[in-house]
Amino acid sequence: MKALAGFTATVKSLTNVVIALLGLGIVVSLLGGNVPFVGGIADNIVGLVQGLGDAGIVGLIA
Repeated sequence: MKALAGFTATVKSLTNVVIALLGLGIVVSLLGGNVPFVGGIADNIVGLVQGLGDAGIVGLIA
């Protein structure tokens, strides 16, 4: 049980780091223009949402 709690805590902390980096990448790409490591994040997210919208999944989630 202790191992599962440790694994869950690790997954939560990694998820928090990924979400923070994603938010930072979006802000930098919107403000900075063409940055080599974060270029196209906003475009990729818009494309993903449009693809889900075409499949009708966004309506189910909302």
